[in-house]
Amino acid sequence: MSPKLYNIAIGAGCFLLAQTLVWFANNSQFAWDWWKDKPIITCLIYSFPASLFFWYGSKYSYAALGEAWGSRLLAFGTSYLIFPILTYVILHESMFTPKTMICVILSIAIVLVQVCFK
Repeated sequence: MSPKLYNIAIGAGCFLLAQTLVWFANNSQFAWDWWKDKPIITCLIYSFPASLFFWYGSKYSYAALGEAWGSRLLAFGTSYLIFPILTYVILHESMFTPKTMICVILSIAIVLVQVCFK
């Protein structure tokens, strides 16, 4: 694997983990009664690891893509990949609506543009 692809893979993996943690930080209150009215505990549990994953995701993706915009858009694309899946599986909200499916396809396109074009 080339260093560029390695850095993109590590960066995207870090962004996926960070986006997953952020999803739970924002949506646990809707999924489980226990999490309602516990914003401080939620922030203490999820903020530090999510921030670390975002930091490392930015580090590796910037090394591969050479610009902050590329890193940011890779992070955006991964958010639109993970959010519909977790929302469907845990909150039982369908991602199979035309609006959501178009957004998922666009997020994949954004990631591919950042990875495949210089």
